[in-house]
Amino acid sequence: MISENQSKSRTIAESKIIHKSPILHPLARFVTEETVALLFDIAVDEIYRIECCRYMVYVHGKSISRFVSYADFPPILEVKPIALQDFGRWYKRWKSKLAPAFWTKFYTHKFKKAVSVDRLLEWGLLVANVKSVISGAALQQLRDVYAAEKDLMENF
Repeated sequence: MISENQSKSRTIAESKIIHKSPILHPLARFVTEETVALLFDIAVDEIYRIECCRYMVYVHGKSISRFVSYADFPPILEVKPIALQDFGRWYKRWKSKLAPAFWTKFYTHKFKKAVSVDRLLEWGLLVANVKSVISGAALQQLRDVYAAEKDLMENF
């Protein structure tokens, strides 16, 4: 039996992600509230809704109302792994073979938030899978952050 105090302290937040199209975009799996918050430099609770439309993502939040391409969302660990077709979708949107600068910011954030060496390694392996789309300077920056975080964890 759960005590009354425990049941009141547990709340499950409702997802702010709404799928508006019956056809789910293949890159929609990378859309998260955390990523949107980081992309627009706002808190997650300032996001009112994220609408996943057929070809674009609509973000509505405190002082934000923007359409974002699915290709702007970097791959994450918690979903189906990267497929070869994903690279084609990214290239089509970017008109080049380089990821947006936001990807570097996102993966830097993920490296710094990793709670264990194993989790850090998982993020490092994911970045290794997409390194062909990250600029050389950005890749070096990510390697430096990864090494620094790994040293911190190992020496802690």
